Amino acid sequence: MTSSSDSPRPGLTIAVHGEDLDQQGRGIARWNGWVITVPELLPGELASVQLLQRQRRQWHGKKIQSIEPSADARRPPCILAHACGGCTLQHLSVEAQNRWKQDHLHATLHRIGGLTDLAAPLVSPEAQSLGYRNRALIPLQRLEGELRLGYYRRGSHRIVNLNHCPVLDPRLDALIEPIKRDLSDTNWPMDSDLRGKPGLRHLGLRIGVRTGELLISLVSATEHLPGLEQLAGQWMQRWPALKGVTLNVQPKRSNTVLGAQTLCLQGQDVIEESFCGLTLQLGTTTFFQVNTERAEQVVTLIRDWIVGVAPSANVIDAYCGIGTIALPLAAAGLNVIGLEINRASVIQAQENARRNALRTATFLDGDVVDHLRQLLPIHQVLVVDPPRKGLAPDVLQMILAIPPAFLIYQSCDPATLARDLQQLAGPDGPYRIETISPVDFFPQTSHLECLVMMVRVSSEVRPRTA
Repeated sequence: MTSSSDSPRPGLTIAVHGEDLDQQGRGIARWNGWVITVPELLPGELASVQLLQRQRRQWHGKKIQSIEPSADARRPPCILAHACGGCTLQHLSVEAQNRWKQDHLHATLHRIGGLTDLAAPLVSPEAQSLGYRNRALIPLQRLEGELRLGYYRRGSHRIVNLNHCPVLDPRLDALIEPIKRDLSDTNWPMDSDLRGKPGLRHLGLRIGVRTGELLISLVSATEHLPGLEQLAGQWMQRWPALKGVTLNVQPKRSNTVLGAQTLCLQGQDVIEESFCGLTLQLGTTTFFQVNTERAEQVVTLIRDWIVGVAPSANVIDAYCGIGTIALPLAAAGLNVIGLEINRASVIQAQENARRNALRTATFLDGDVVDHLRQLLPIHQVLVVDPPRKGLAPDVLQMILAIPPAFLIYQSCDPATLARDLQQLAGPDGPYRIETISPVDFFPQTSHLECLVMMVRVSSEVRPRTA
């Protein structure tokens, strides 16, 4: 171990105290004026750490040994947790995960958004922390004849080989080992990164949590895999709950896992899910929240709040996807227009509306901001569920220019949420925050969803120039 007078350098071993976690779930420590980030280091833990690499004013390190463990440490429920990059907080107790997520949200809202004194209790802190995921897309690689199936090691594209994943719905987890064995027995090339011959890239698994229906999807760079349909037929016979096997073709070498073309090999290319009392169809490429129970809770919060404050309102659901928010709102008697740039999602939302006989839900494809320009003056409620990067600048400016009476913001990133709230609900913004509800969609990870209900400060708010 080194003394406090040493200068940091790669390979140096030091003793540090964990103080906090960063957004990726890595431990944060300080040493000789430097910030040190260390995977698996917990707040309150004293550990020996080896410095690896400097990045600006901080160093990245790896934990060598725990000297004094954190009081919140636990044995991870997954034997691969130390290596797999899928879950970064399994070594932290569930209660401590909940505390950290709430504290991190408060700190981020204050630091970036300048927002204080916001009560934000976590929705369902006792929620299921394992077996909650209804979908998986798992990389594949055949290396020296051995099939490797699993998620990437932290900070790399090296696959951590697995046979089980405890955060998956147990009915999906039970499929992994037998499917892996069957794929291993083929002679198909497999490489998720397309570094060799075109072949299989990912295994996709999906379940309707409420219906029990299963869908298996193989993602491949090529359609030419001899014997694939026969193998798909064997799977259909083996598992009665399996409703279909599909092949998604993704020949592009990119970070986009799924391609535009999906072929049905056996059975059907969709499964049904019961969601908020409605029947939804889910396919290989359908975006649907991976935690069904948490998603239902969020939609219920949105529905009940709107019905309570504006029971006869006209509602816009921006970034609506296949209608998981818009359709339950329509079922509650509200008139809803869903906006979505992805045409395929709009078609699926329209089909889901027809299947559930919901005539007060309309869906439009195209750029959200173009539709908002026409719709905001005649709608009282706007629901936004943007991607991780938050509201696009032109969308944010359009809301500020024509602020509806009620705004609901569902966020999957506290930092971009805080940035947008600073303009929407800061000192010069048109809104006050009614409630903030953090929702843990992804236990065992550092990710946190957050639902914010806002009310326009005055019906006489003067619109700004867009």
